[in-house]
Amino acid sequence: TIPNDNVRLKVSGNYLLEVYNSYNEIQFSRRFVVYKDVVTVGTEIKRSRDFNFINEKQVVQFSINSGSTRLINPKKEVKVAILQNHYWPTMITNIAPQYTLGSELVYKYDQETAFYGGNEFLLFDTSDLRAPSSQISSIDLTDLYNHYLFSDDFRNDKPYTYFPDINGDFVVRTLQGDNASREAEYTNVHFSLPYTEFIALDDVYVFGKFNNYALTEENKMIYNEKNGMLEATLKMKQGFYNYKYAIKSDDKIKLNEVGGNFHFTENTYLVLVYYRNFGDMYDSIIGIGSANSRNITN
Repeated sequence: TIPNDNVRLKVSGNYLLEVYNSYNEIQFSRRFVVYKDVVTVGTEIKRSRDFNFINEKQVVQFSINSGSTRLINPKKEVKVAILQNHYWPTMITNIAPQYTLGSELVYKYDQETAFYGGNEFLLFDTSDLRAPSSQISSIDLTDLYNHYLFSDDFRNDKPYTYFPDINGDFVVRTLQGDNASREAEYTNVHFSLPYTEFIALDDVYVFGKFNNYALTEENKMIYNEKNGMLEATLKMKQGFYNYKYAIKSDDKIKLNEVGGNFHFTENTYLVLVYYRNFGDMYDSIIGIGSANSRNITN
């Protein structure tokens, strides 16, 4: 855990944790933020007022109240970042307050703070090595257990259907032991998605927080000429996982081409408030606001 006997964090802000092996090779990295509770951030989710996207987008509106804390030149020195489901690449920044009301900075934008709603994440559970859950079609054992998921399908042309997810996250767990961090086994998880002309020559990836939302050769799907499916096999620890399919076309990443976009989709939004005080050489985080789109209003 951080802080500990060896590590102390002196300032608030954005941090990157990197873990290396004994050969100085990076094993994984994770972002995290440290913040001071200086301002309050009231946040709510609205449907888009743009009729072209009224059924596809979700709008984040918020206000920052500094109370008795005096912020010097807040219109210039206060910056915000808005995240959907803690996914940094689609973060919205460079948004100035529309107006001030006493000690309150008000952000009541529509298009400028709108996100595509996406669709609920797909999921599977390998907590029990030998018993298939509702998402697993079959299991066999070679060197490792193999969990074959039911083939997924395109949902972009289907009506929205709610089912609970954990917004791209994962939980390592096992029913074969008491300590999941030590006793959970690795399994081969097999994914498949029908190939269509819509995909053409674009690359398709299995995508989620389990691999830090990376698009690598390891999680890229391969076309199987025998059955016309795109397939991928990933070695993963036992547990409950969310995932979706991302398409990469040239250098553009399309997150919702397979799943579609719906304003009904349950998403978590986070508003980070940054402030550079007079004389500081860094931007500190002085408040955080959050809201969930299950409470979306018109």
